Amino acid sequence: MALQCGITGIANVGKTTIFNCMSNTKGEINAFAFSATKSNIGIVQVPDQRLYELAKYQVSERIVHTSIEIVDIPGLVRGSNRGEGVGNRFLGDIRNTDALIHVLRCFDNDALPHIDGSVDPVRDLETIDFELQVKDLESVNKKIERFEKAVRTGDKDARHACEVLYRYRDHIGDLNNARTLDVKDEERSYIDDLFLLTMKPVMYVCNVDEKSAVAGNQYVERVREFLKDQDVEIMVIAGAIEAEIAELDNKEDRLAFLKDAGLNEPGVDKLVRAAYKMLNLRTFFTFNPKEIRAWTIKKGMTVQQAAGVIHSDLERGFIRAEVMKFNDFISLGSEHACKEAGKFYIEGKNYVVEDGDILHIRFNV
Repeated sequence: MALQCGITGIANVGKTTIFNCMSNTKGEINAFAFSATKSNIGIVQVPDQRLYELAKYQVSERIVHTSIEIVDIPGLVRGSNRGEGVGNRFLGDIRNTDALIHVLRCFDNDALPHIDGSVDPVRDLETIDFELQVKDLESVNKKIERFEKAVRTGDKDARHACEVLYRYRDHIGDLNNARTLDVKDEERSYIDDLFLLTMKPVMYVCNVDEKSAVAGNQYVERVREFLKDQDVEIMVIAGAIEAEIAELDNKEDRLAFLKDAGLNEPGVDKLVRAAYKMLNLRTFFTFNPKEIRAWTIKKGMTVQQAAGVIHSDLERGFIRAEVMKFNDFISLGSEHACKEAGKFYIEGKNYVVEDGDILHIRFNV
């Protein structure tokens, strides 16, 4: 799945610190705003305990996690839409992503001054939203101009398109994000080609100090209050702690560190899983003596399409799929037991794969 999740936010909020905890590549961390000259791109494994549960019943040489692509986009500032700070180039990087992780600074640190002089995550959130809204408004207005010309020739579809675009123009012009406008699915097609920045799904990460890693703090509460009417996920992560945990190679040392911090797993693991879900992705499994592997599909994909994720030959020569549910397999303990219990299913090409399905594809080419 060639899908990207972008990490965005104001300069100096800890985006790259969190990115480095997640990614197989490392970005340079610098206390100076605008020092980054390009976005960092990394591949992130999606933590999935189910793989290790499967390994208890199927001996394999290796376990292979699925992954997603994360883009660490340099910090924006008020006026980025006009080229301030790092300028328009990184707004373009945001446009190329499929979903956003918006990092908010929720910690005090005199050694790392805030670019606007004080810590205020709600103000920062509104600043980023405003910069994205300005660019979206430009895109919508340009398309309106094109359709208004068609309306003058009597094009009825163009007239309806303008009506929808006017609604988006007014909504965004009132400092609202495009994703919050209530429109019919078929009407949304008029703006699909614009790839509006504020249409992308978003989750918020409150980057806090060490003592606030478990319960949060006053800054986090302000964010929660501000977003209480929006259907968005808000996570609390102590980036500095996560960076220290990520440096530990020994599993026992990591667990001890987590316990001392009052955590049961790294916050970035939860973040990666939440990003995976936000991208509307699902996981299915295959296993054999060589490997137990997690595969990524989009929600709603058929088993024949899922076969193509493994290899194009499997999709082209698809005959049928043998399907077991993860919970059935774990509770019964083997493929044979699933067959005996009637929990082993033969499915055709139109079967829609569910998260956690264990598949064996039969094919012929």
